[in-house]
Amino acid sequence: MAEIAPVRLFEDPLAPLLRRLDRPAHPSSDYDLAPMLAPSPRTPLKPAAVLVAFVEGAREPEVLLTRRSAALRHHPGQISLPGGRHEPGDADLFATALREAEEEVGLPASAVTPLGRLPEHRTVTGFSVTPILGRVQGSFAPRPDRREVDEVFRVPFSHLADPGRYRIEERLRNGQSRPYYVLPWGPYYIWGATARILRGLAERVHS
Repeated sequence: MAEIAPVRLFEDPLAPLLRRLDRPAHPSSDYDLAPMLAPSPRTPLKPAAVLVAFVEGAREPEVLLTRRSAALRHHPGQISLPGGRHEPGDADLFATALREAEEEVGLPASAVTPLGRLPEHRTVTGFSVTPILGRVQGSFAPRPDRREVDEVFRVPFSHLADPGRYRIEERLRNGQSRPYYVLPWGPYYIWGATARILRGLAERVHS
């Protein structure tokens, strides 16, 4: 009698990332590439959170990103993850990320299954940002708040998780040259804190 070959189950594409979330890691910072420019570590930072939302794509999970409104006073037109400042009514930073995602792109909090978090990211604007990872259940049609968001788009997880996709560029800030990470994706220029947070995700996958 011929031996029956065992059924091979496909691994969750996010499994390599999720297996490594509990490993120790240092916070990241906008000053990682220029530590000599960093302010005193005693400078208080305001807590904030962003949602790294994994949506099921045609071939693999994709991450939700936004292009901020060109009418905003701060960071107009930049590429961001949904998120913002922690408010007193938020139970925790996961609640902050969910609230902001619902306000910005219409993602219902009930549709997001928590997966974990990445180490905090410290920004040049004085925030301590915690990236919250979540899986979006079912289909999702974005409803962007046009006061804050001009466009919602998605980037394949394999692109974000490849450290070789990131490059370093520089620009002048207050008369000093400051290097930063860039992650090109089609017509989108993903840079600064968003690119550094996503690179932290890639580092997790390959740690």
